[in-house]
Amino acid sequence: MYRILFVCHGNICRSPMAEFYMRDLTEKAGLRDKIQVSSAATSTEELGCSVYPPAKRKLKEHGIDCIGKTARQINRSDYDKYDVIIGMDNANIRNMMRIFGGDRDGKIHLLLDFTGAGGEVDDPWYSGDFDLAWADIVRGCDALLRRIVKDGAVNGAG
Repeated sequence: MYRILFVCHGNICRSPMAEFYMRDLTEKAGLRDKIQVSSAATSTEELGCSVYPPAKRKLKEHGIDCIGKTARQINRSDYDKYDVIIGMDNANIRNMMRIFGGDRDGKIHLLLDFTGAGGEVDDPWYSGDFDLAWADIVRGCDALLRRIVKDGAVNGAG
């Protein structure tokens, strides 16, 4: 089982959108039994809160449900539980490095680094632009799944 953890500041917008979009992708690719996807926050600000309503609406527009998801914070033990840990922006990366005590195994990446273009996923909490955040997440997750399959981290569908 290949394990992916998406991380953003509060775990109510970007990281849950990435989590549930990636779950949908793996399901459609026949890889649901080979890839586990989750998400978490670097902060404690939204702990226990459900996905932010505009993020829920964006997922629902694409036929994706996130019922039952509540925000949780990463902890040091998450580093060993996941094969890849994906931040949405550089502040997430800095906070993960602090919480995990570094990145000894090279597991921590920005989502958009997988696209080859790099950059940060727009934060719709501040910008209000859930369309832009969604486009970033789709590009990043699509590229991440291609990389996982190409690198042989999972073999074949089913």
